[in-house]
Amino acid sequence: MKTVVVVGGSVAALRAVETLRRDGYDDRLVLVSEEAHEPYDRPPLSKHILTGELPATAPLYRPAGSLLDAQVEVRLGARALALDLQRRRILLPDGELAYDGLIIATGARPRPLGTQPCPEGVHTLRTIDDAVTIRRSLEAGPKVVVVGAGFIGAEVASSARARGLDVTLVEAAVSPLVRAVGGAMGEALGRLHIVNGVKLRCGSGVDRFLGARRVEGVRLTDGSVIPADLVVVGVGVVPNTEWLLSSGLTIENGLRADPSLHVHGGTVFAAGDVVSWYNGSLARTVRGEQWTTAAEQGSHAARALLRGPQAAGHFRSSMYFWSDQYGAKIQFAGDTVADTVDVIDGDPAEHRFLAVYRRSGRGVGVLALNQPKTFSRLLRALDAGTPMEGVDDLLQVRAPAAGSLPA
Repeated sequence: MKTVVVVGGSVAALRAVETLRRDGYDDRLVLVSEEAHEPYDRPPLSKHILTGELPATAPLYRPAGSLLDAQVEVRLGARALALDLQRRRILLPDGELAYDGLIIATGARPRPLGTQPCPEGVHTLRTIDDAVTIRRSLEAGPKVVVVGAGFIGAEVASSARARGLDVTLVEAAVSPLVRAVGGAMGEALGRLHIVNGVKLRCGSGVDRFLGARRVEGVRLTDGSVIPADLVVVGVGVVPNTEWLLSSGLTIENGLRADPSLHVHGGTVFAAGDVVSWYNGSLARTVRGEQWTTAAEQGSHAARALLRGPQAAGHFRSSMYFWSDQYGAKIQFAGDTVADTVDVIDGDPAEHRFLAVYRRSGRGVGVLALNQPKTFSRLLRALDAGTPMEGVDDLLQVRAPAAGSLPA
């Protein structure tokens, strides 16, 4: 291959580029990113950037210019517009870019909240520029409404409370984090907001934003109104696949790849939030939105491109994620599609517990709140190839501490 192109600018793209160089690819390597910044770490955006613990600059993974030192041609501020598989060309704003090998890692963007117009003061959070804008607004001491109690929304609420601000967290579902951890454990984790002074409103969506030019409040679907000077919307993400619609590739909950992350013709692979694939660890097709999954996929896609899909093998992931809220650490690995959830250690009421998700009696997932040592032991075992259904032996479980809850 004379030219390999990686499209994307986050951790999946960076790991792909670094793996290609580390594994011996020494021909032309091009990184194309829509953002104006070199690849940077996104998890701090909703936490340390908003609280002011980190400077209001992109937290680069590597020192500026490191990619150039590795002889990577970096094209920043260049949005991929279309893909021609037959001609092996990517259409960019300034013309076409030819490739021999391609890794697609274009990620995702915040999901819009309906089609209503948003007045000034209503934001989403995905990029460092978003984070800096929200941070400046927080410094003015506003009344804050966060729409969506997923991990981004929860972390924004936590960061705003760390500044001592008045915060209301709105969630249309019956409890926070239903999609991420299920209803029972979502309710348990939701108590973190309440004990830290956040007003939690579940079971109501947003009807509309109030304010002619700048936001003044949020009207909920139950008719109530919450005053607001600043609104942050975090209701999920949409994979960035529009530029691929004319390519003939399968778009289904993202860009569909095979279990090895192979997309087309032995030359096109995918990684990160944009890709859906069959995950053998969960025995179903999924699309991950976890930092660790994206990073691991970037490396796997690069190896598969160099060696071939069969040699690289299937990409499997425990779908591990973590979140830091109000000084507490939430960690999860595995699958939330379960019949029951057993709290096997600690007590959710004391904000320290370990819970096992079971399907047909077999452990398929583990959730921990403020149990980092035990969870780290579990992750090491999973990384070493221990199947998730052996979780009881790994954790030395004798019996559930608090019975079973419906998942």
